[in-house]
Amino acid sequence: MDSTRSIETVYRKFDMDRQPTDFAYWQTQPYEKRLTALEEIRREYHGGTDDSEQRLQRIYRIIKR
Repeated sequence: MDSTRSIETVYRKFDMDRQPTDFAYWQTQPYEKRLTALEEIRREYHGGTDDSEQRLQRIYRIIKR
């Protein structure tokens, strides 16, 4: 993925009682753009700045019989 941010600047003026929801906006976007935004948010949250692949932790449980 591209390491540069590509946030579009968009201005729209709405009345407070007629303001559309974020959900409505994202439903109009193609799935590629939604996945790209989700990956960007995930990287910001988890601090993924390197190019290594993130993986789930393995959890081992030892059960005595």
